[in-house]
Amino acid sequence: MVYGDIGTSPLYAIRECFVAEHGIAPTPANILGILSLLVWSLVLVVVFKYLTFIMRADNAGEGGILALLALLAPRGMPLSGKFGARMLVVLGIIGAALLYGDGIITPSISVLSAIEGLEVATDFFTPYVVPITVAILFVLFWFQDRGTAGVGKVFGPATAVWFATLATTGAVWIAAHPSVLSALSPVHAAMMFVTHGKTAFFVLSAVVLVVTGTEALYADMGHFGKRPIRLAWYAIVFPALTTNYLGQGALLLSACSVSGSTGCAHALKNPFYGLVDGWMIYPLVVIATVATVVASQALISGAFSLTQQAIQLGFLPRLTIVHTSERERGQVFIPEVNWALMVSCIALVLGFRRSGALASAYGIAVTGTMVITSVLFYSVAVHRWKWSRLTSASLVVAFLIVDLSFFSANIVKVNEGGWLPLVVAAGLFVVMMTWKRGTAILRKLEPHLTARFFADDLAGSSLVRVPGTAVFLTSSVGEVPHALLHHVRHNRVLHERVVLLTVRTSNVPRVPDNERAQVQDLGSGLWQVVVQYGFMEQPSVPSALQQCRSYGLHVAPETTSYYLGRGTLVRTGKAGLSKWRSWLYLFMARNAQSPAHFFDLPVNRVVELGYRVSF
Repeated sequence: MVYGDIGTSPLYAIRECFVAEHGIAPTPANILGILSLLVWSLVLVVVFKYLTFIMRADNAGEGGILALLALLAPRGMPLSGKFGARMLVVLGIIGAALLYGDGIITPSISVLSAIEGLEVATDFFTPYVVPITVAILFVLFWFQDRGTAGVGKVFGPATAVWFATLATTGAVWIAAHPSVLSALSPVHAAMMFVTHGKTAFFVLSAVVLVVTGTEALYADMGHFGKRPIRLAWYAIVFPALTTNYLGQGALLLSACSVSGSTGCAHALKNPFYGLVDGWMIYPLVVIATVATVVASQALISGAFSLTQQAIQLGFLPRLTIVHTSERERGQVFIPEVNWALMVSCIALVLGFRRSGALASAYGIAVTGTMVITSVLFYSVAVHRWKWSRLTSASLVVAFLIVDLSFFSANIVKVNEGGWLPLVVAAGLFVVMMTWKRGTAILRKLEPHLTARFFADDLAGSSLVRVPGTAVFLTSSVGEVPHALLHHVRHNRVLHERVVLLTVRTSNVPRVPDNERAQVQDLGSGLWQVVVQYGFMEQPSVPSALQQCRSYGLHVAPETTSYYLGRGTLVRTGKAGLSKWRSWLYLFMARNAQSPAHFFDLPVNRVVELGYRVSF
């Protein structure tokens, strides 16, 4: 599943290298040069950069750009403060936003390119390519709630068949034209630049299609783990891809040996499906279609992981997160993200209608994210791992030479569709930074009072105390939530027992009952409770409170009320947030998942206290 995106690149990568826009003629020297560029791009980007180095940077098993930011935050690289740290955050969010753009394009181009294979066999299917693609995408997203593991049980064997097909179809042509193996030498790639100069440089915008999915590979690390990802690459994926690319090259060498021949033009139209003929095209289309669905799954799973990390880092509001595996924390399903991706993908297919048109939009998202990952990796190596600056810089410069070459070659495609991921990324960047900034302002404007000071103040207070228990949820241990202060200020009454409760999520699937709660009696009827839940458990605050009896805290469900604070932002211009961003933040806050639902609070015992915060 991780390699679905990279694995389906043979459907269109070589074809896009020889389109008229690039001006590369299909001569034997150029064919070998393109093949050499494809193979060595896989070696330099996937093997050298990601599998060897980037995947070392994981945050409790999670990968992706936001995992890099999380690694930087605890060790002297705060998410706010110094200019350099703020710039790293901005870069990370831009990279994450670009990856969402990649997640929208990948399912569209992959499935569309597979279904287009039907046109190779007969023109009869031409009017049905787009409707079939839309139907497949709809079904794919509809079944996402089965979870990564559930989907993988179906797609795993299909992917194995796909890579076996890639290797088999390619090997037949290599056996017929073994001279194509010379393309494994990097000399042919170097000669491309010597011979064609600028034209060869811009063909990199098509060559980069062979490494699409590497960033999703990194983001999906939390779903599957490092070892299976590396083992699958060296044992299956890399040999199969290399064999198929060389096989397509052998086909072109055979068909284009005579300049301007009709066979050459036919082979260039779709060299992947040209590897077979006759009735064999139809089963190949079926296998390719299933494989492209798997390719889509890799980006969809990556988007779920990315969203979960963004929520944990405070860049997105609380969404519905469903854990779908007992063994792996990273296997999650987020309905809101799933349906947003589905609508976006279907809209792209209906708008662009051809995989070749979408290819122009593909490269900028992929290469932009690769560049940012390299920059963040340098900071992790220096500040987190304490590598020397010289060693880190030398390694990252090597990454950037490749990354920036691909990015520069793609930037000229902005007018041809490259604007799409940039627009998507810009929109998501604004959303994520607005939520982060708005939340920071909200917390800054709220009063801060320690729980210990509040308990001491209650000891000598004449405040009326009434029977029962009041539970106030707070994200900050040791501080009094705004809802409690608001309640006391306006109602001038307080329950005889007040619980300040914080819920935390651990890195284990389930927390034993005897480790569930930490309870501290602060005096004056005030209690501090911290409840731990495993990532596979659904928090239930009422149940957790019953487990606090052994610590001396007795809470009767029928006399317990739960208080939640809900702040309303009022635009005053004093906090530095523009009017439209204030409205955007308020819209997201209103549509975030209800904490009452998330924490399993009894609906007839919940009190929401609203208060106004001036921006």
